Amino acid sequence: QVQLVESGGGLVQAGGSLQLSCTASGSILHIDAMVWYRQAPANKRDFVASITSGGGIKYADSVKGRFTISRDSAKNTMFLQMDSLKIEDTGGYYCNVPSMLVARGIHERDLWGQGTQVTVSS
Repeated sequence: QVQLVESGGGLVQAGGSLQLSCTASGSILHIDAMVWYRQAPANKRDFVASITSGGGIKYADSVKGRFTISRDSAKNTMFLQMDSLKIEDTGGYYCNVPSMLVARGIHERDLWGQGTQVTVSS
């Protein structure tokens, strides 16, 4: 059973920093892209940042220059360093893996973690 678990959320003042982590566990052979999304109350889930196994990185315009995505592929873990946080960054942050190769050559698709809450106060 493959599982994604996020951690690192919390309450922080505007201008502060947090680092989120997402770890994939199970009989994993290879993960290409790992993605962060966020969802504010009553809003849809929006793309935040992504990173591929080859190091390709993309950011949403709203977080460029403030957030940094990275990963430790050996540990199947992705990080999101969030600096200069704004009130509008508040929301649930979710880890997504679009496709993952697991034991016996099976491709698990569109996997999600349970989310971690980030609240930025004034």
